[in-house]
Amino acid sequence: MPIEVNGQSYETDEEGYLVNLSDWNEDIAKVIAKEENVDLTPNHWEVVNFLRQYYEEYQIAPAVRVLTKAIGKQLGPDKGNSKYLYELFPYGPAKQACKIAGLPKPTGCV
Repeated sequence: MPIEVNGQSYETDEEGYLVNLSDWNEDIAKVIAKEENVDLTPNHWEVVNFLRQYYEEYQIAPAVRVLTKAIGKQLGPDKGNSKYLYELFPYGPAKQACKIAGLPKPTGCV
């Protein structure tokens, strides 16, 4: 089911993840976030951009435990913990944040 952004249509899979990762931009992220009931703050963008860099480097969307550990390493222990990440992305930090970041669903996520 495609999403409409700025008069253009972008293909998503049945769960709402972008089919073509190269389609992603911040406007698409905002539309997906709105559908997910997430108001994007600078803290959200920090995680979204972190995920995009992680994916670019490793070619995989990290599961929540890996994400938590990697964020803690780069952004510090106050941000690299489940409580903080679930406050930002209540429906699952890895799953929901990856969707907003235009990445595939992380392996191991239901």
